[in-house]
Amino acid sequence: MGVIVIIAGAIFFGATFTVLQTQQALVLRLGEPRRVIKEPGLKFKTPFIENVEYFERRILDLDPPQQQVILADQKRLNVDSYARFRITDPLLFFKRVRNESGARSRLSPIINSTIRQFLGNETLLSILSNKRIGIMTAIREQVNAQAQKELGIDVVEVRLRRADYPEETSQTIYDRMKSEREREAREFRAEGFEEAQKIRADAEKQKVVIVAEAKKNAETLRGKGDADAIKIYADAFGQDPDFFAFYRSMQAYRNAMSSGDTTMVLSPNSDFFRYFKDMGGAKPAN
Repeated sequence: MGVIVIIAGAIFFGATFTVLQTQQALVLRLGEPRRVIKEPGLKFKTPFIENVEYFERRILDLDPPQQQVILADQKRLNVDSYARFRITDPLLFFKRVRNESGARSRLSPIINSTIRQFLGNETLLSILSNKRIGIMTAIREQVNAQAQKELGIDVVEVRLRRADYPEETSQTIYDRMKSEREREAREFRAEGFEEAQKIRADAEKQKVVIVAEAKKNAETLRGKGDADAIKIYADAFGQDPDFFAFYRSMQAYRNAMSSGDTTMVLSPNSDFFRYFKDMGGAKPAN
């Protein structure tokens, strides 16, 4: 009885299997595909004759190898892409690639080849512009059409993770940019020196003009002052000639004797000393 129960249990467990919500299954009879099961739950199969292969229903990731692409403008880029896919036809998938590892090895060349095809017709500027979205959409559609037909796979996304210049090209670009910046710096310095020279020349010119104008104004004011002084002297002389003569003599005495060690050899009867003899300033007789 116990043996019968064990045998019955073995047959039952061999005849049933469970498909999870994240899975889909392919039932094989003696290694040959028989039916696809996509609904989750407890399922039955022929024990010892049939076995089950399980496949993911969830979206899977794929990282194709990095590749170098030559663009339409002959620029080279190291392109690193990634993709996301799901298994939609377990039967075709099993026949063509067997498992996820086989799918990745088949799908990666398709993606890289399509990327080279499309990017080879585009310039770097178009890839860097908003046109990139349309390019990647077209790449995904072409990859998806081929993957569905040949592999039973639905490719839901293809994107460029990175697109860089090769190392040798990057160094060349860096050197060229450095040379351009140095040339621009020299030009800016030369322009600055030229502008400084212009400013200095203009300032010197303005200085000459200002000094000349100041001298002119000073001469004008000095001339006007001298004229006013002469007029004042003339008016004073006209009003009181004797006082004017006395005042001028006092100025002459002060100027002649201001140094303190002045020696003058003059005749006592000189007109220069007339105010020393006569406060009225009468001229001495000849």
